[in-house]
Amino acid sequence: MKIVTQVKLMPDAAQASALERTLGTVNDAANWVSEVAFEHGVPREYELRKHTYAELKARGLGAQATQHVIKKVRDSYTTLKANIRAGNLGKDGSRRRRKAESKPITFRPEAAQPYDDRCLSWQYDQRTVSIWTVDGRVKNIRFACSADALKLLQAHRQGESDLIERDGVFYLVATCDVPEAEQYEPDGFIGVDLGIENIATVSTGYLAAGRGLNRYRKRQLALRAKLQKKRTKSAKRRLKARSRKEARHAADQNHIISKRIVTEAERTGRGLSLEELKGIRNRVRLRKPQRVALHSWAFAQLGDFIVYKAERAGVPLVFVDPAYTSQTCAECGHVDKRNRVDQGLFICRGCGVVAHADRNASHNIATRGESVWNAGRESRVPATP
Repeated sequence: MKIVTQVKLMPDAAQASALERTLGTVNDAANWVSEVAFEHGVPREYELRKHTYAELKARGLGAQATQHVIKKVRDSYTTLKANIRAGNLGKDGSRRRRKAESKPITFRPEAAQPYDDRCLSWQYDQRTVSIWTVDGRVKNIRFACSADALKLLQAHRQGESDLIERDGVFYLVATCDVPEAEQYEPDGFIGVDLGIENIATVSTGYLAAGRGLNRYRKRQLALRAKLQKKRTKSAKRRLKARSRKEARHAADQNHIISKRIVTEAERTGRGLSLEELKGIRNRVRLRKPQRVALHSWAFAQLGDFIVYKAERAGVPLVFVDPAYTSQTCAECGHVDKRNRVDQGLFICRGCGVVAHADRNASHNIATRGESVWNAGRESRVPATP
């Protein structure tokens, strides 16, 4: 299982200058390679190397850095093609898609640059790294991270690490290959219903209310609009200082929610059943205020956090079709659109049971999860003699 770990670099003035020049140089080179690739119809990596390798070496890039620049450009075009094929940039002929297809991909001066073990070495005991730059090898750059992150790096770091700059601060993002825990046989399933009013409702009774989070989002949105309207230097400075604050807050909340859900499943020896929410933004039709909430909360991130935490803990996990889970009675199975009286109230037209709407849906998701799990298990019926 791949886990990404981020460490903060603490270079001195000379080291920081070398890192900044390096990122600027490799990304400027990547923009040139992107133009060449666009002119030649985006050839394969080997073919692209023939057109660009000599020039990149002449610009002062090392052999490994040159290879990484070419691969970075080719991978970005592969990602663009995949997004177009998946419809993420609109239909054929749409303005957004035409804009993406009509010009070469560009890279920001501080965009991430991959490093392998030939260009980057770690000294965990000293908490320093040695890294290739355009000014030569720079050694003894200090880094900071938590004790758990350091232990993870020492035990499981593998493959490439990315050097990035964010608001004048340098980071290394390392990939760790962590072995998955052995999955146990679940004693039932816990259903998790994701929503807007309630971020997560669990069939065990846990409910992560969305009222405070929605209030926080609205407050951040209003503050951003107020600062953007001013257009002063101080307002722009405030906007920059507050950038990504909402994203960090969302990630923190998603970590807390996912950890509690996975811990409960592990403690009780049960599995987790989640809704398959892929394509929900294109599938559901909502009013404009609801659309803002749907598009601003990181549902996919919460699902990803639950998945990787479950894999690390060995908790069985299945995805189920969420269709009609909010209209189906968890007690008698009666399906009726009118069962869902309002956002929080469920009254079955068949048996008359009254329940919290999201909690009823979470029980239906748990039931479907158990059915999916049992359908995929090996048959235990004795063989016919």
